[in-house]
Amino acid sequence: MSLGVARCMGRVLWRQTHVPRMFLEGHCHPRQSPRCNTVLPLHTSAPLCAEPKKKKKVDPKREHVARERLKKRLKKMEKVPPELIPIEDFITPHEYLDETRARSEPKLSFEESERRALLLKEWSRFKHKQHQAEMEAINSALKAQREALEELKVESEELYKAAIKPDPLVFPFSHEGPTYTPPKPKYDAPDGKYNDITKTYTQ
Repeated sequence: MSLGVARCMGRVLWRQTHVPRMFLEGHCHPRQSPRCNTVLPLHTSAPLCAEPKKKKKVDPKREHVARERLKKRLKKMEKVPPELIPIEDFITPHEYLDETRARSEPKLSFEESERRALLLKEWSRFKHKQHQAEMEAINSALKAQREALEELKVESEELYKAAIKPDPLVFPFSHEGPTYTPPKPKYDAPDGKYNDITKTYTQ
């Protein structure tokens, strides 16, 4: 019906805007004057009507059963504790736990074992003497410092306060580790090739 109405409207509009040929010849030519323009016929296309989508009928029993299943699954998941991701750095590989992989101790002669025992005793005596000498030197230096500060306090209170102030510039320290070769300036070190063997865990 809409197609027929569109066609009727097109005919009416064409008749109202149609200009007789004699009027055009007596007054002006449609191509010479912009006031006299031809009217193109109207074109209409067939109406496209879409059918509304039908709603699917949902069975309330099935929907209730599905909800109950989801509730049961959630309860099971809450009962099971979460699985912890293992830290591989704290796990010793099984191949290292084999008791048969043990080094055999070298058999020493009696003379060699005695020599080593005497050498260890001599080394312990040497370190003991060295530690005692260091402690005596430190104690004597601290005693001399205390005596000097007491004498300075008697002479001048201002100098004593200036002396006991901490000075961060007394021991300036900057250190860089040793290198086998001098570093190259403006050298961008590559990352290198490697195989990523990191394991991924999913809970």
